Amino acid sequence: MTQHTPGTPQFVLTVSCPNRSGIVNALTSVLVDLECDIVQHQQFDDHVHDMLFSRTAFDSAGADLGVLRKAFQPVAERFGMSWELHDASRRTRTLVMVSRFGHCLNDLLYRWGAGSLDVDVVGVVSNHEDLRPMADRAGVPFTHLPVTKDTKPEAEARLKELVQADDVELVVLARYMQVLSDDLCSWLEGRAINIHHSFLPSFKGAKPYHQAYARGVKQIGATAHYVTPDLDEGPIIEQEVIRVDHSYAPEDLVAAGRDAEALALSHAVQWHGQHRVLRYGERTVVFR
Repeated sequence: MTQHTPGTPQFVLTVSCPNRSGIVNALTSVLVDLECDIVQHQQFDDHVHDMLFSRTAFDSAGADLGVLRKAFQPVAERFGMSWELHDASRRTRTLVMVSRFGHCLNDLLYRWGAGSLDVDVVGVVSNHEDLRPMADRAGVPFTHLPVTKDTKPEAEARLKELVQADDVELVVLARYMQVLSDDLCSWLEGRAINIHHSFLPSFKGAKPYHQAYARGVKQIGATAHYVTPDLDEGPIIEQEVIRVDHSYAPEDLVAAGRDAEALALSHAVQWHGQHRVLRYGERTVVFR
């Protein structure tokens, strides 16, 4: 058993529900009754939709997940809550999918290896062999899963097998240049994150940064979002923006865009792994 470090939360409780008086008092009363110590509490009252969202990190002197869930259940039913209780010491098992661009994978593997990314990278999957050496250097299993129009159903079935066999809880599309089927997107809903440049819906197709250069754009960026059947339109978790000017050649825009993509994606993966992201319809609440 891993020894607990004082001041580090053992559990994280996330809640979303219609807003009304008494919610926070009811939650904290359960924690007090179980002799828990609140390490951090963050709350957002959405007055537009009349909803409450909260994230509470806490220590427990003796109660385990089973006891805590049993204690919270009556409160959740009383207030109509959508809620999750997580063991904060258990890192989210994460599978990274890539094609030939390695900047996002390299950034994630570096942060993971340095201990600053609160997920556990259990594998890398790619439709090309190019980035196998990068995964090998990090000591992460690499699976080559080629995809063509004719073999796509079989490739996606194999991917599902990998996700299930490795108990994968999060799939990260780190510049994976294949469109997932609607069926796979639905199967992964809420547990898959994608990254793309923020020019969309402008500058679609090949060489978006060259298109942006031709139009003289003054800022570039990247968007990290959850994967849904609606291509590149899932709930947004994080966005990064970098100011540019006329002196940037197309290759300079590409380099800056890669920085934005890597940073936005790492933030999104980190916050998801720390249970800081609450989905609500097409929006997210992110407790940073």
